[in-house]
Amino acid sequence: MKLNGRTLFPIHPWTSKTFGENLKSSKGPFSTLKFLEMKERPMKILIAKVGLDGHDRGAKIIVRALRDAGFEVVYTGLHQTAENVVNMALQEDVDAIGISILSGAHMTYFPKILKLMKEKGMDDVLLFGGGIIPDEDAKVLESMGVGRLFGPGTPIEEIINYLRDWYEKHRLKKSA
Repeated sequence: MKLNGRTLFPIHPWTSKTFGENLKSSKGPFSTLKFLEMKERPMKILIAKVGLDGHDRGAKIIVRALRDAGFEVVYTGLHQTAENVVNMALQEDVDAIGISILSGAHMTYFPKILKLMKEKGMDDVLLFGGGIIPDEDAKVLESMGVGRLFGPGTPIEEIINYLRDWYEKHRLKKSA
């Protein structure tokens, strides 16, 4: 939607509830639609499911919530390789890559994706993720350069705020 030459993106007033709690509310998440005025292009995020992990319900919820919050989101679908994810991210010119992983292969995929990102000069792209990742492994991955890793039950607004803060600090200030 355009207004006075500016693009408006729909957002929902999710300030204190998770996405699931909003779905259960009597009004529903789409009952009060607000618009966020974006002077810059919205942050573009690629959400990927890597490996043999076939559980994508959580990833689809995140994709929908991020889109509703005004982000541009590309979802890869299931069973992606690290190479596919990085190539798609490069082709789509994304600002961030989000990996959803429940299979326990996080210590294989995150380092491989980081390596491929560095090889392709994607040092300014955020790599973050979510799923079942033990705290000890999360600390190791974060020390390697992976952004925040969100576990089950993380409120959607925490993820949205993290991504908006990162985008503001790393992308919008550089382009100003």
